[in-house]
Amino acid sequence: MQIEIPDLSGSLPKLPASLTLRPLRPGDAGWIIYRHATLLAPEFGWNASFEAICARILADFIDHFQPACECSWIVERDGAILGSLFLVRQDEETAKLRLLYLEPEVRGMGLARTLLETSIAFARSRNYRRLCLFTTSNLSDVRRLYARLGFMMVDDTLPAPFGEGVKGEEWVLDLSGV
Repeated sequence: MQIEIPDLSGSLPKLPASLTLRPLRPGDAGWIIYRHATLLAPEFGWNASFEAICARILADFIDHFQPACECSWIVERDGAILGSLFLVRQDEETAKLRLLYLEPEVRGMGLARTLLETSIAFARSRNYRRLCLFTTSNLSDVRRLYARLGFMMVDDTLPAPFGEGVKGEEWVLDLSGV
């Protein structure tokens, strides 16, 4: 499977020179699932079902990839994966962001914002009217970033099946008016 990242440069934020942003390649999915399970799950107290959910998301992305309306972004330095974000078609007007993660050593560098702004530009270029995502109530830093980028929480009562006492949230960005 060859996945291309469309050229959306222009006003998008630049990555530090040592980092590259590229599409998903064979072998990446296993690594991304592994890092979600070994890095994020312990960090936030999530159980093994979180790993299974990540595996399903990536399997679905690979099995049903639609290059005209979906995209992946992998942050890399010297061949090492340092983060990811996926945009999948939910319906004709709505795209969904999946599996945003960054390794601890690159957090705080603005990469989450870069990934999100790049995905927003992609969604706009594909004429989506909405961009949605699922997150959990305990991810305060990224939730603040979502709000700064214009996402609005529309539901905070969703179950998060991978952690006791964790509330799931749905956030939406309206792309129709901008």
